[in-house]
Amino acid sequence: MAGRYNSREKPYPTVCESMAFRRVLFLLVGSTSLLLVSDRALAQASSERVSSERGSSENLVRTESSTGEAAAVNDTEEIDTEESGEFVMDGRHGRELSVHQYNPKSQLKLPVTNLDHAKFPVVDVHSHFFYRLRMNREALEDFVATMDRNRIAVCVSLDGKLGAQFQEQKDYLWKEHRDRFVLYANVDWRGDGSTDDPSTWACQRPGFAERTAEQLREAVELGASGLKLFKRFGLGYRNPDGSLIEIDDSRWDPIWAACGELEIPIIIHTADPAAFFDPVNERNERWEELSRHPDWSFHGKEHPSREELFAARNRMIAKHPKTQFIGAHIANSPEDLSLVSAWMDRYPNLWVEPASRINELGRQPRAAREFLIRYQDRLLFGTDGPWPEQRLRYYWRFFETDDEAFPYSEKEPPPQGLWQIDGVDLPPKVLRKLYYENAVKLIPGVRERVEAFAKQHSLD
Repeated sequence: MAGRYNSREKPYPTVCESMAFRRVLFLLVGSTSLLLVSDRALAQASSERVSSERGSSENLVRTESSTGEAAAVNDTEEIDTEESGEFVMDGRHGRELSVHQYNPKSQLKLPVTNLDHAKFPVVDVHSHFFYRLRMNREALEDFVATMDRNRIAVCVSLDGKLGAQFQEQKDYLWKEHRDRFVLYANVDWRGDGSTDDPSTWACQRPGFAERTAEQLREAVELGASGLKLFKRFGLGYRNPDGSLIEIDDSRWDPIWAACGELEIPIIIHTADPAAFFDPVNERNERWEELSRHPDWSFHGKEHPSREELFAARNRMIAKHPKTQFIGAHIANSPEDLSLVSAWMDRYPNLWVEPASRINELGRQPRAAREFLIRYQDRLLFGTDGPWPEQRLRYYWRFFETDDEAFPYSEKEPPPQGLWQIDGVDLPPKVLRKLYYENAVKLIPGVRERVEAFAKQHSLD
């Protein structure tokens, strides 16, 4: 039998050779191809919508009003997909739902504490007036009025790159409101070098750190109260060979030592949220945000790990015990407060502030409250603003109440994780330290401004 089956002259056709099977196989292959094409078309349509939805000021879910406040489209409006021929994933009438459209309305009925200002005067140690307001004087006047309404006595603007930009920031903020703003300087790593050629950058030339230290001394004489290091220091700036400039590179030691001698703090942004270093897939809790900002992802071998970045920063802090360091964004590890606690215990010259991280603290309110109380003497207040007034009020509500399940941002859906937060209800003693007392002790120029504010506004 085997010999006959394997011979060239088969007595009967196999199943695969039958005409009927060939027809069935043809139909199956054709159907599969259509499905694959359809799936690719759906994926392409979805991808195209990701790039347009919510990245634009005009989209299917939200619009922007003339004042910059976000306004939601009436949820009773329907999109006629048949007439437009557009593939819409709005979750209506049995259609699929895009995560970019997902904006559920909570059914919880809970007490609401409406706060229209902080309980005590506030010093915001983390703000970006030069970059956010772009020298718009009307916008500045509007925000100063917002500061008055919310009891914000002083804002620290972090955008003064050494040289002409520091003077521009100073002129912009101090011309009318010197009593309300404190200025920080930034290291000018590139100088007059070519953006695309690190070998031409100022920081690659001999004596750069010593020259920068001298520039800092001059900036302090002109009014600088601190130094800001942005996250590109460790994640973006490169050496001539293409390697990243390391945070704890000994070449920069004279700069950090000079800050200690000048008694000005360094606020440093190291790494980014934990999810930004994870694969951007269905398990990433910040997928929606990263899909809108793919350049915010630092996953992959071409980037250093968070652990490597934190270790380098911590070696820098340990090496300069006479210099005070502020870990921006809860030292950029609010997802793991036990780790930040270990750093705070190990480095007595490390301080933290919560700018743009109440979204993380507020989903672990008991752990956050314990942490904030434990380290109340090295705790500062920051927002990463200037922001719309509603977001400021969420900060007051978070720190001053025990309200549950409320937004951390005025934007809908929320921009830094699709969740809500609970308040931590800090004791008055801790609130005072958080809001202004610690900043008065740490940052030059803050004390006299808070005292001037107190003459017109009570501190209690």
